[in-house]
Amino acid sequence: MTNGKLRVLVVDDHAVMRAGVVALLASEPSIEIIGEAADGRQALELVDRYEPDVALVDLRMPVLDGVATTAEIVARHPRTRVLILTTYDTDAEIERGVEAGAIGYLLKDTTRDQLVDAIHSASRGETVLAPRVAARLVARMRQPAEIPLTAREVDVLAAVADGLTNAEIGARLVIAEATVKTHLLRLFAKLDVNDRTRAVVVAMERGLLRRPS
Repeated sequence: MTNGKLRVLVVDDHAVMRAGVVALLASEPSIEIIGEAADGRQALELVDRYEPDVALVDLRMPVLDGVATTAEIVARHPRTRVLILTTYDTDAEIERGVEAGAIGYLLKDTTRDQLVDAIHSASRGETVLAPRVAARLVARMRQPAEIPLTAREVDVLAAVADGLTNAEIGARLVIAEATVKTHLLRLFAKLDVNDRTRAVVVAMERGLLRRPS
């Protein structure tokens, strides 16, 4: 902090979004925007140079995504607090951001006053979560422990995500079609779903299946 102002870095690959965040904070006397970055690599260069108090970091960016960027900032400059500011609020995205070391997780529908308060709270080392994110985390904690998927079940689910039929899945994995059906029934039970599409969606939300790149 210099001159009583919190020094903030804005990191987002969308120029319009960066400009919007900067505009929101420009009139706040307690905050100084020390730089903007369009990707994680640029963000790290600016953090190395200026060591801001708080970095507002988007999740999905080119070159280096928000999770990797957060982990690097926390490792190299622990005094810089990272606030994730994103549109994504799935369980998997939230957990990845928090596990990387972010002190908070905000959504882009956050109001100006909420954002300013969050920045100040983060600078003091306080955890900040958007209400919707906090609700998801609480709901997740209340769920019974998940039964892990086997490697073969993940293979079957990945094939379903690729749009393969049961017969095609069997051919890919060199197993009988009846065996494919058995794996699917077990998957439905473990994920508490009733169809193939929902199984893929739930698995991706829980981080059990990698999203297509």
